[in-house]
This record gives sequence, structure tokens and C-alpha cells, in this order.
Amino acid sequence: MQEILIGLIVALDVVALYLLLPTVKQRFLLALWTALLHMIFPIIGFTLGNWMLSILMQWSNVISSILLFFIGLHFILSTQNREIKPIPVSILAISASLDTFSVSISFGMLNLQKYLFIVSAGIWTFFLSYISLTLARRGHRSYKGNSLKWIAGIAFISFSLYALFNK
Repeated sequence: MQEILIGLIVALDVVALYLLLPTVKQRFLLALWTALLHMIFPIIGFTLGNWMLSILMQWSNVISSILLFFIGLHFILSTQNREIKPIPVSILAISASLDTFSVSISFGMLNLQKYLFIVSAGIWTFFLSYISLTLARRGHRSYKGNSLKWIAGIAFISFSLYALFNK
């Protein structure tokens, strides 16, 4: 169940970003591309995390907790001074999806269910991306997504503490 919840939390960061983009013409393509990358990057991250786990068995909980903590802190700190400039759809999807790579390294080290998280992240990201891009196009830009970033950041910090203390 935690993998499904974490898939949703990872997608919240994309929503916060895509709500700021009212002029995206290929909303469906961007949502689909972002969802696919939210599935590809975790596969790489889980593989790397499992590899790191076999090498660093004693330190995996501490390292994954540190990674999750700093990802959560990054989400919270990124609510300050955000400026969005026009960039190509593919680059935007990649930059919006890179955080799933580092998150999935931590999950690989914790031996969580890889495919459940990957499918959850992809599905949540697709639907939430498309909805937020549609809302942004309709002029709902007054909402900057800071509260979503705070929720995601606090959730990742909470997961980091949980992973650290529940070995």
C-alpha cells in the first residue's frame, strides 16, 4: 500500500509544476511522456538501489533515509523563487521526472515492491499531469502548487524517518 501512496506523492511534484504552464499545446503528449518517464526512471533507480543494497547492506537504511530526507527538503525549499521559462515538451517531461530516479534508488535499497510503485507512479502522474495542464490552460494559475510541494516534502521526510527507525 505504501508504494501506491508514494506513487501519488511523486506525482504531486509534477502537478505543482504543470499548474504553472498555461500555454502547453500538447497536453496529452506531455502527460503521457511524463508518466512513462515516471516509470522508466524508477526501473533504473530500483536496479541501482538493489545493486547498492548488495554492496552496502549495513548502511542501506541510513543512506536511503538520508536520500529521502533531502528529497523532501528539496521539495519544501523549491517553493521559493520559482520561475518557469518555455522549454520543449520532452525536456520538460524529463526534468519533471528526474526526482523519481533518486526516490526509487531509496526504495530499491529498502526492497519495496518495484512494479507496484512503478505502475502507481505512472498512472497517478498521467492523470494528475493532464488535469493540472488542463486547469492551467483554463486560467487556474493563481494556485502555485506550494502546498503540494510542502505535502510531498513532509511525506518524504516522514518516510525517511520511518525507514531509518524501522529496520
